Amino acid sequence: MASKLKHIGIVSLLTVVSRVLGLVRDQLGAAIFGASELNSAFITAFSLPNLFRRLLGEGSLTAAFVPTLQDELHERGRPGAFMLLNQVTSWLALITGALVVFAMVLFSQSRLLPGHESRWYLAADLAVILFPYLAMICIAAALNATLNVFEHFTEPALSPIWLNLAMIATLGGAGWHLATTELGQMYWLCAGVLIGGFLQLSVPAGVLVKMGWRPRFDFGLAPRVREIGALMAPGLFGTAIYQINVFVSRLFAFSIDEASATLLFYANRLMELPIGVFAIAVATVVYPLIARHATERNFAGMADDYRKGLRLILMINVPAAAGLALLSEPIVRLIYQHGEFTATDTRAMGPLLALFSVGMPFFSISSLTTRAFYALKDTVTPVKIGALSFVINVGLSWALKDWLGAPGLVLASTAAVIVQTIVMQRLLARAVPGLGFGELWRTIGKIVAATAAMSLVVFAGWAALRYAFAGNRTVDLIAIGGLIPVGVAVYAAVLWAVRVEGREEISAILARFRGKFGG
Repeated sequence: MASKLKHIGIVSLLTVVSRVLGLVRDQLGAAIFGASELNSAFITAFSLPNLFRRLLGEGSLTAAFVPTLQDELHERGRPGAFMLLNQVTSWLALITGALVVFAMVLFSQSRLLPGHESRWYLAADLAVILFPYLAMICIAAALNATLNVFEHFTEPALSPIWLNLAMIATLGGAGWHLATTELGQMYWLCAGVLIGGFLQLSVPAGVLVKMGWRPRFDFGLAPRVREIGALMAPGLFGTAIYQINVFVSRLFAFSIDEASATLLFYANRLMELPIGVFAIAVATVVYPLIARHATERNFAGMADDYRKGLRLILMINVPAAAGLALLSEPIVRLIYQHGEFTATDTRAMGPLLALFSVGMPFFSISSLTTRAFYALKDTVTPVKIGALSFVINVGLSWALKDWLGAPGLVLASTAAVIVQTIVMQRLLARAVPGLGFGELWRTIGKIVAATAAMSLVVFAGWAALRYAFAGNRTVDLIAIGGLIPVGVAVYAAVLWAVRVEGREEISAILARFRGKFGG
């Protein structure tokens, strides 16, 4: 595991860059469009190709592809791995291409169904433009998964950066200066999505070509291609449940009013920042490692690395969740309240971010737990648990949306992910006893104690700042620039004082961060 820390540091660093660029992108969108019907329509439309991207690209395919590719690489080396990659990408191109054409034709006929509010037709129109992104990003996901198996983590971590840069350039550049209407600016933003998708596809393809890959169409059905299909079948259903879960929540929000879908999306994006920076980075690096352990039937090594991964995730995301909840209002106001995004939008979005943060540690754990099941080539169990999560989320969303509005949708999704994480971890520990929390409970107790100390300091500081600088924007700058570093220092001091397990690994990652930033 120690040798993998540099990869976690690199992925985390690049993810920080990506998330910062993502915030810039969101800031531009919020400043230009606000929480408007047009912005909510774009978010809803973009959710459609992203739904299928997660299903066919980064979801069940990657989960089935990585351990199978590990087996192929182990037995036949790179030539066999590249042959398998050609077969997988060929089928992906065929399936996603057909899906894109079908979706574009379908949504272009939306006005044949009269009687709906204008925002629904607008979302359909934007979906027609955005759907080609699906094919590019699904193939890119297979290429990035291959690079991860070859332990090339930098290029896959760059993937979302290309998308964010393209969207910033088209919206903040051409869209802002060349378009004369808001709809024209939105078309430029959609163009940025397609340009970003092309970059996400072409960059990892170029790296693999330099490594010896020769892309070609190959629709052969080798045994391992059929194995991937067999693994994908239940996995696709399980991933579909989760992604449809997310999509249904956005549809519920879109149906409430013209602003809720935008506010829910931005709050979720802020919640995903610490998850993406560290939890997903850990899971991305640990997954090929535990998949190799599983292939070699080294369950002791798999359990050891799995627990270390969980510990790293919890040490970062538990305090991050508390910080987001306590400082949700100044964070939203400082980042988003510009241009068309008003103080009313800030007051509505702050509680959503605080509620989202409650589920953040559970979501972080489930990202690694799911990969542990996939490493064991068990794609059925996550399906069953995902079905339970889906029922909880949809049932609670339907019951709470009219009563509580958007906060009710966040409560529903949070309850669903908490139940999903607890049940999934219990079943994983039952399948492989070494994968239980075990000694991690002692570490969790120390993390909670340190988080409580940090939260007390941050809460008291924020209360004092609001009293001293009532109505002054300076309070937000001081809260973000001052209270967060102070809170981190308190948290770290308490963790080191109680001699938390794994502190050497955190020190190594931080040292690599300092080295990267210091040149």
